[in-house]
Amino acid sequence: MFKLKVDHDIELRLLQLQDSLQLFQLVDNNREHLRQWLPWVDNIYSSLQFHTIIPSWLKQYADHNGFHAGIRYKKKLAGVISLHSIDWYNKQTSIGYYLGEGFEGKGIMTKSVQAVLNYVFFHLHLHRLEVRCGEFNMKSRAIPERLGFKREGLIRDGEFLYDHYHDLVVYGILYNEWLQQKEYPLKG
Repeated sequence: MFKLKVDHDIELRLLQLQDSLQLFQLVDNNREHLRQWLPWVDNIYSSLQFHTIIPSWLKQYADHNGFHAGIRYKKKLAGVISLHSIDWYNKQTSIGYYLGEGFEGKGIMTKSVQAVLNYVFFHLHLHRLEVRCGEFNMKSRAIPERLGFKREGLIRDGEFLYDHYHDLVVYGILYNEWLQQKEYPLKG
């Protein structure tokens, strides 16, 4: 089972059925905050929905095709980080992430993405990782920029958010670029 201890306060753990209520509460309590950048928030209206979603996520993990992990900060569910479908032929994947508003500004997401980068490059032996962020989502964009990703382009009208399209900035990082970082905690 996927579980990464990031530091003494942060742990990434595969989401399970018993996490359904906490996951719903995280989304529901942060609905307006998350809705700014996530197109699926309005479609989540009950914890029972996660009883059908989580098994598909667990199958994805069992099929070696990514994961959806809860970000636990001091044992509380603070957010989610996902490794999307893996292109094993080209050895690449992409990630997505979100945090509840009260957990921002503590370095939780930067450290969580670092841990996933180490997992992707040193455990899965992939070559490339990508992240797409809303052009004006400066908090989300700060993560790849802080971690040495290269801005690779802009996807115009790349995502529909409820009543409008918005542009997505594409960032990528390669295995050898990650190796050149001065610090990449949890190597190996």
